[in-house]
Amino acid sequence: MRRPSALRRSIETYYAPGRDEALDRFLTRFLGPGELGFDIGAHVGDRTASFRRLGATALAVEPQPRLLRLLRWLFRQDEAVAIVSALVGAAPGEAVLRLNTGNPTVATASDAFVAAADGAPGWEGQRWDREIACPVTTLDALALTHGTPHFIKLDVEGYEAEALAGLSFAPRALSFEFTTIQRGVAAECLARLAALGPYRFNASLGETLSFALPAPVEAEAMRDWIESLPHAANSGDVYASLDPARVMP
Repeated sequence: MRRPSALRRSIETYYAPGRDEALDRFLTRFLGPGELGFDIGAHVGDRTASFRRLGATALAVEPQPRLLRLLRWLFRQDEAVAIVSALVGAAPGEAVLRLNTGNPTVATASDAFVAAADGAPGWEGQRWDREIACPVTTLDALALTHGTPHFIKLDVEGYEAEALAGLSFAPRALSFEFTTIQRGVAAECLARLAALGPYRFNASLGETLSFALPAPVEAEAMRDWIESLPHAANSGDVYASLDPARVMP
């Protein structure tokens, strides 16, 4: 009973009444009709669903078998959604995914993420109690197969820097999750993006779906802002865009 209830909580959280409208209002600055969005770490597919409501086609990438079954059911009649069962990393191959059956939101391929969470305030009770082997693909390979994305959402629980290491082009916009238990991963991601193109950045804490900074900033300022956050801020998403207007509040 434990795993179904955990999945049910995720569905209730990410498909809560009114959240669809708020998510669409926020993401419409990044995607529009006829464009392509990558949902990397698709989980229960709320971002994929938003991409489609905005008129964009979508690629949902998710390695967890139970979540894959849910995604295939949710989008079973939508030919504009492609679903890939894989991890996204620096190079093709195979990696071990550590599952948290009590909280599938935080499955991870990063041992460092699990170690950072161990004993950290706010992460009490989290247990990664299963492991599965998963194929690994790259953002470059996905773009070669499915097309160049206009927006990439990246949420892979401490594996974000690995995923961005497999990206050699500068998409128009993207987001990556950060946590206060692994600020160094965010710094790596920012450095990688700064090397790829003249990005400007903003951030959204938690699931607020609003920008925290009054104006876009460069990578160094974004890194310093994350470093200054209290531990209790816990997590959020950094948004990067080649067009600063897209990350303006």
